[in-house]
Amino acid sequence: MNEKMEKTGIRTVAKLSGFSTATVSRALNNPQSVSEDTRTRIQAIIEQTGYVPHGMARALSSNRTRTIGAIIPTIDNAMFARGIESLQKYLSSRGYMLILSTNGYDIDAELEQARNLVGRGVDGLILRGDCHHQALRDLLVTRDIPFINVGIYNPSQPHASIGVDNEAAAHRAMMHLIEIGHRRIGVVSALQRNNDRASARIRGFKRALSENGLNLPTQWHVEVRYTLDDAREAARQILTGKNVPTAIACGNDVLAYGVMLEAERRGLRIPTDLSVVGFDDLEWSRHLRPALTTLHVPTDLTWKGAGEYILARLEGHRVPNHYEIDYSLVVRESTGAPRR
Repeated sequence: MNEKMEKTGIRTVAKLSGFSTATVSRALNNPQSVSEDTRTRIQAIIEQTGYVPHGMARALSSNRTRTIGAIIPTIDNAMFARGIESLQKYLSSRGYMLILSTNGYDIDAELEQARNLVGRGVDGLILRGDCHHQALRDLLVTRDIPFINVGIYNPSQPHASIGVDNEAAAHRAMMHLIEIGHRRIGVVSALQRNNDRASARIRGFKRALSENGLNLPTQWHVEVRYTLDDAREAARQILTGKNVPTAIACGNDVLAYGVMLEAERRGLRIPTDLSVVGFDDLEWSRHLRPALTTLHVPTDLTWKGAGEYILARLEGHRVPNHYEIDYSLVVRESTGAPRR
């Protein structure tokens, strides 16, 4: 489609809708700047005529591609899926498109993917956590591309962040087990390599134990990937032998599911023989029997908030760099006082 066809197209939409070409352009490029009724009428004409705005022409005229990039560790996790869905919905409502990439917790791969996204002209970038190559941060700062780290709250760092205080949240989860009487507590956590969220949660678990004069034996702490199979293997290691914990704190809900499955296979009753607490409050957690006690983290609000920050920066607004998201302990059926 050449420039003449592009202009003719938008003029046709303007004529049939009864609005000026400027209003149609605003409805396409900045939907929030016009009323919902105006957007609806213009969209009806676009669908009627089959008009498709030319992406390259729009990018040249506005110096924007209206695309936002996001790099996450994996899509094989319900938490990421829920967050990305919320982000995509918000960006779409503002006339932006999301380009998604995964790095498998590999910061070298992340750097290469970020370079590719920048080369494709993304207007902003959303990253997971704050374990990145310095070269990546330098690239985005030099090119004045706004970015934000999702899933952490780190006001001590200069780069924008939005998420829960993972250490404090994990501390609260462990304190719940201690408060109901547990003194022998194990931990199944995610691998800490290139995962600052996992490291912070482990610090929170250990701090709660230390503050109450409790220790975490080496054999009771296993780090694994976020899979049910690995979580079950971790539970097998911890629950083998005579000296076993009465409770296990998990770095996320998927790991907790694996621990509960393995405990059931071994004939243990939850929570009578073993209490289990998770982290994230995925949808399945309330449907399990017994339902999982966990830390509720509003993932959808976190990722939408990341999108709001990026677009606010692109629109020239001065906004805070760091946003702390509240968490809450949801006590269900998987935790109870230890059997005496």
